Amino acid sequence: MARKQSKRDPYGHLPVQEDTPVEAVICWLCSRPTGKTIVWHHPIPKSRGGRDVVPMHPICQQTLTANFTNSELQRHGTDVAGLLADPKVRKFVDWVASKDPDFTATIVKNKR
Repeated sequence: MARKQSKRDPYGHLPVQEDTPVEAVICWLCSRPTGKTIVWHHPIPKSRGGRDVVPMHPICQQTLTANFTNSELQRHGTDVAGLLADPKVRKFVDWVASKDPDFTATIVKNKR
């Protein structure tokens, strides 16, 4: 007896929707649309009781973790304006504004 669906593709019987528009996800820090890679970042670190997540570019998340400790991120919470008040973060956001959404670079962590 023949199978009704492929053994390797259990979803082969579902219709394919190729022309579905994809809604752009906006980065929490820099307010640019995200690219193919989205990092779901905890504004309040999980180690400090944070549960909520926000979408970010990988490079934006690397910048936050390089410039702030977990306790500093906990103090800022979900206040983006407080993070952008830091001169290093503001300089980064101004610099990355003209870059492609999938742009990546190495972020150097500050020596404390």
